[in-house]
This record gives sequence, structure tokens and C-alpha cells, in this order.
Amino acid sequence: MRSMLTATLIFVAAGASAQAQMSGTATVTGVKPKPVATVPIRPALQTPADTANAMAQAERLAIQSDLAWVGQYNGAITGDVSERMVAAIKEFQKARGGKQTGVLNPQERGVLAETAKRRQDNVGWKIVTDAGTGVRLGIPTKLVPQQSSDANGAKWSSSTGTIQIQLSRRKEANPTTAKLAEREKKEPAGRQIDYTVVKPDFFVLSGLQGLKKFYLRGTFRGDEVRILTILYDQATENTVEPVVIAMSSAFNPFPGGAQAAGPPPRKTVEYSTGIVVSDDGAIVADRETTDGCLAIAIAGYGNADRVAEDKDHDLALLRIYGARGLKPLGLGNGAAKSGVELTGIADPQNQGGGGAVSSVKATMTQVGGSGDLALSPAPALGFSGAAALDADGKFAGVALLKPVVVAGPTNATPAAQAALVPADTVREFLKANSVNATSGSSDAKASVVRVICVRK
Repeated sequence: MRSMLTATLIFVAAGASAQAQMSGTATVTGVKPKPVATVPIRPALQTPADTANAMAQAERLAIQSDLAWVGQYNGAITGDVSERMVAAIKEFQKARGGKQTGVLNPQERGVLAETAKRRQDNVGWKIVTDAGTGVRLGIPTKLVPQQSSDANGAKWSSSTGTIQIQLSRRKEANPTTAKLAEREKKEPAGRQIDYTVVKPDFFVLSGLQGLKKFYLRGTFRGDEVRILTILYDQATENTVEPVVIAMSSAFNPFPGGAQAAGPPPRKTVEYSTGIVVSDDGAIVADRETTDGCLAIAIAGYGNADRVAEDKDHDLALLRIYGARGLKPLGLGNGAAKSGVELTGIADPQNQGGGGAVSSVKATMTQVGGSGDLALSPAPALGFSGAAALDADGKFAGVALLKPVVVAGPTNATPAAQAALVPADTVREFLKANSVNATSGSSDAKASVVRVICVRK
């Protein structure tokens, strides 16, 4: 009897111990449980700098430039990520009453680009080449409409002389940037220097010259010295200082002919947008973002094949097999005249790893006499291939992002950063490949998909 009772007690105790262990609160009489060391598993948080570094350098350059134009960034426009760049983004977000994340969402990026472009237009910003020296520089032509030049350089000024831009050249034996900087600190007499940078290949000075503020950037090649000086009344500071930063970045004292930077390196993984155009798995997408892929995937549906392309208009036709629940977009006859709404999926780096569909507004302008349509402001990365709808909600075309050309031949017109392939061109491409896309939904948000290209 005692042995049975003992066995029963042991069994009950063991069961209670097991239950307690399963519940995480083991309580055994007379034994103090040892604390269990636990390490919380948390997903790695991506910093704003990480997000910026994942972007193409051309996009980082564009963001820095735009931040400078809106007065939030006063650093070198190099495309390099810095705390100053992240802080400038936060200041821009704060000024708009938004959350200070340090990462621009697609709407914020669009507002930033549009604001910067408006300010460039307000001052008449143009990249020009000085005929006498070949120097390439940016000039706010509306602020300094008066121009003169001679053998020693060129000068641009406002009608009242409140703003002056001077490009000077001279010969000097065995120059160094250190010697040049010291000389410029003293000439003309009375300059008060509050900022100095001296590098082996250039130098920068800024401060006060009489009652005017000044900024000076200079360099040399052989015995030829070339210096850009900007003088402006302190009352014009808010207007001129963003221009000063842009001019410093654009200043190319010794252009070596064509300076085409070319497109940025192809990403190992590139994200773009596709438009479902038939319920059996046909998707129209950007040819460039789906070029050279080891594999193409449609988020939520699986792998896709690229079955056709139009090199003249940078369109690609993708097809997924066996997918269900696709909602094709009806590519009816849209008639966009000036403005469109772009619906796409921004790069995951631009939305904290997410894949949300969003829409942004853009205006259309014709580029030269080519008939090509440029979109402004350019949408965020990932929007290439986005659906463009007109004011009546009808399909107007496909938006394509173009690589930003940082510099080009002196007589070249910079390419549009974003372009629109008109609806007629898209329909002809699909018709040539036996896709009838005239019927379908008018809900673009339900018809766009994320396209993922994986390269070596």
C-alpha cells in the first residue's frame, strides 16, 4: 500500500513539474529554480544611413542637391552618405510637420524634388560654358542677368550689383592650393575669413568682403589658376546661399570634353513596378530594370519569364504561369494633357522594407522636338513601370525612370529623369505580342505588382 502511494505521489509530482516547466513557472518544493538566461530576438533595425547607402549614387546626388536647394543641406554634393545628409532629411520632414525618420517616403521625395525644381526655375538656374576658358559652371541667370568677359575671365551681376559672380584665370609658377589660399585670404585687403578648406586639388574660402558675404573656390592645372568667387549682400543671404552650394558642386574648372557619367552600376537585386494587362499572367514592365536578370519574380505570385521587349521604347512583356486572382488594368484611351497620377510600388528601401502600393502626381512636358514626354517630379525608385492615369482615371501610359546623367557634353541637353511611354505605344507593343488589354479594371492599385530582378 505504501509503495503504491509513494509511486502515485512521484507520478503526480513529476506531472506537476512538467506542467510547470511548460508554463515557464516551475515550482518544486524545497528546490529553488535556477534563473534561465534569455536573449531577446529582435530584427536588425536599418538605420537611415543604411537606407541611403542602398540607393544608387545618382539618387543620393539628386537628394543632396534637392535638399541644398530647399535650404536644408549645406555640405558637398558628392553622393556620399553622411550624418549631415540624414540630419537635413529630418529637418525637411520637421519643416513639413512630418515624422522625422531620416528616410524620405515617396510622397516626401516628390515634394522635395518639386520644391527644388521650383526654386531652380525661380532663379533661372542653367549650366553654362564660359567661351573664353571652357569652364563649366551653374549660373542663376535671373539673379545675375548682366554678363561681361575678357581675357582674364567672366563676370555675371545683378542690375544693382547686390549679387556678383566672378570667374577669373591667371598664370602662376608652381602653384599649390595652400599657397593660392593664403594669397586669396589677403587679396583684396580687408577680407575676413570665417571658413577655410584646403585640399590637394582645390581650396574653399568664405567670409566677409566689405559689407558683402563671399564664397570662393579655386584650383589649378599646371600653371593655370582658375577661381570662382560669389559676392552677395547679406540681405540676399536666404536666396543666394542655396545657389552657392549648387554652384560649388557644378563648378568644373577644367572640363575634359565629354563628361558623361553614364548610368549607375546595375544592382544585384533591382525592384520595379509591373502592370497586369491580362488575366492569364501578362505583365508590362520596364525593359531596363528587367534586363540581364538571372531570375525575375513577381511578388506574391512567383517567377516570371520575359517573353518580349521593345528596345525603342524600353518596354518588356513578362508572363507568369498558373497564377490566380490577377486583376488586369484596362488600357483604354486616356487623354492626359498635362498632369497624370502615377501608381506603383516604391523600392523597399524607400518604405522600410514594405511593399505598399502608392500614388503620386506628376506633370508632363515635351522634351525638345522629339515628342518624348518628361515627368516632373520624378517618382521614387521602384516606380519605373508604374501606371499613369489621366484626370478621368483612364490609362495614359507607363512611367519609366531614367538614369540620372550627372554631367554630359557641354552642348548636351540633360535627359529627363522620368519619362512617359504613351498609352498608344503600350497598346501597339502588346497587340504585336497577341495581348488584348483593352478590357479590365480601372483600379490601378489592384493591378500593379512588384517586379524583382536578381542579377549576379
